[in-house]
Order: sequence, then structure tokens, then C-alpha cells
Amino acid sequence: MELLMDLLKVIFRIITILPLMLVVTLFMGKRSVGELPVFDFLVILTLGSVVGADIAEPNIHHLPTVGAIIAIALLQKLIAWLKIKNHKVGRLLSFEPTLVIYEGQFHIKNMHKISYSIDNVLQMLREKNVFQMKDVHFALIEANGELSVKLKPEKEPVKVKDMQDAVARPSVEYTVIMDGRVQPKALEYLELDEAWLKKELLKKNIVNIQDVFYAALNEDRNLHITLKTPGYTQSVPIFH
Repeated sequence: MELLMDLLKVIFRIITILPLMLVVTLFMGKRSVGELPVFDFLVILTLGSVVGADIAEPNIHHLPTVGAIIAIALLQKLIAWLKIKNHKVGRLLSFEPTLVIYEGQFHIKNMHKISYSIDNVLQMLREKNVFQMKDVHFALIEANGELSVKLKPEKEPVKVKDMQDAVARPSVEYTVIMDGRVQPKALEYLELDEAWLKKELLKKNIVNIQDVFYAALNEDRNLHITLKTPGYTQSVPIFH
């Protein structure tokens, strides 16, 4: 009998909590679901914990849980309002955009700070339909972890009005060196070998492969390189 009562309690809580969660989520707005900045992520995490504990444990009083959910939603709305009214609050409660590529070169220090690897950034570039590093003016990791890319002016998408004389040719880069390590499969696919690669590096006054953070070849066999210790500091003003 006690087991049946617990089951009925759980069913009742599910029936009442889910509509409340729907109302609360709509009240908090699209931003908390779509972008998930740091604070909103914590709000969703906390809501999940509160609701999970309420449904899984029949001995927990139901009304305080309802009150907690409403209080969390109101807190989220208050913080969102403060972030709009006070820019400093917004900066404190979220990550700042981080520059990871500038003028076709990886910003290695910034990548290490946010624990992003070459693979991470290259994948995100491909998701933006960018397949050559040298085409990138700058790229930022936003507060929500997404990549924003600004292409060089000559590589911007062609507008309809500019297409009369333009003929696009697809181009892809193949990674041949990653963090000082040669990628033999890529060289094999391109019908090249490590000796050819070393010769090309020497033309650019690079003696040790270990000094190369990233290198890639396109179909024209043009080598694009980022050194581990670049001779200049990549930067772009970021207003957050």
C-alpha cells in the first residue's frame, strides 16, 4: 500500500512539475535555452537537480520544490535584467570572447588558456564552411563556446550582384603537421613524403618540424604555417 502511495505521489509530481517547468522556461526566455552562457547553464543545472530530487524522492515535500523552481526563475530574470542595465555585471557573470585565429595564424597562448586544441578549432571552422586557415581574418570563441569567423575581404561570400564574372573553385586544406608532429596519412593521400615537406619548410627557413604548431597544404600545394613561437603578437580589439 505504501509503495502504491509513493507511486501515486511521483505521478502527481510529474503531472504538476512538467507544466510548471514549461511555464518557467518560457518565462526565462529563449536565451537561457539556446545560448546557455555560464549563469544560465548553472540555472538549468540547478533546476534539473531540484526537479529530479522532487520526482525521485516521494518523502520530499512538494510545495517547497515548487517554490524553489519559481525562485530560481525569478533570480535568473533578475540577473538577466542586471546584466542589461550594468555592463560590469555582465562581464563578471560570463566569459569574454577569446581570439583564437588572427590573419590566418593560430593564437596559441589564447587556445591554451581556454583549453582548445587545433582539432577543436579546425572542426568549428569546417562547421562554418571555412576550409583554409589563410582565408581567416580573425576568429573568436564566444562566451557560449561558439566560433565567430571574419573572413578576409577577398574571401567573403560572393554576392549575387558580383557573380556574373566570378567562378568559384572549391579548395580544402589538409593538415600535414599538428603541434610539431607530421601527419603521414595526409602526406600519403597527397602523394608526398616527409622529405618533400622538410624541403618546403627549409624554403621558409624552418629547420625543425617541432617548431611548427600547425601546417596545412591546399590543392595548389601551398603550405600554410603557424609557428609555436610566432615572430609577432596577433591581436584584434575585442569589445565585450
